[in-house]
Amino acid sequence: MLSVDAVQKYLNRSRASVYRYANTDSATLNPPYDKAKLNPEVRRDKDDPLEFRPQEVRRFAEEVLGLHPTIQVQPPEETLTHDLMRQMLQELRAIRLLLEERGSGE
Repeated sequence: MLSVDAVQKYLNRSRASVYRYANTDSATLNPPYDKAKLNPEVRRDKDDPLEFRPQEVRRFAEEVLGLHPTIQVQPPEETLTHDLMRQMLQELRAIRLLLEERGSGE
């Protein structure tokens, strides 16, 4: 379950906005599902904190707010290990080529 703070970070919206988006009603503890709102989990008491399922937050972000998560792929930093692995691969390829040449010559 996600807290209001977690939803705020996921949606990149203010805490007040999350409360405005939430399907809550002062007269009804658990209002019926509303596809235009962010629907919290069922609460037993009006003082229980609002909690949301990750799937509901994702649905609301995509369908209502029109947000689509952006995944950025960054190339890894070049390290000494990468360089050594690259050199080892070159040596292995050279050995393979040499073995293939010897095998085809017989």
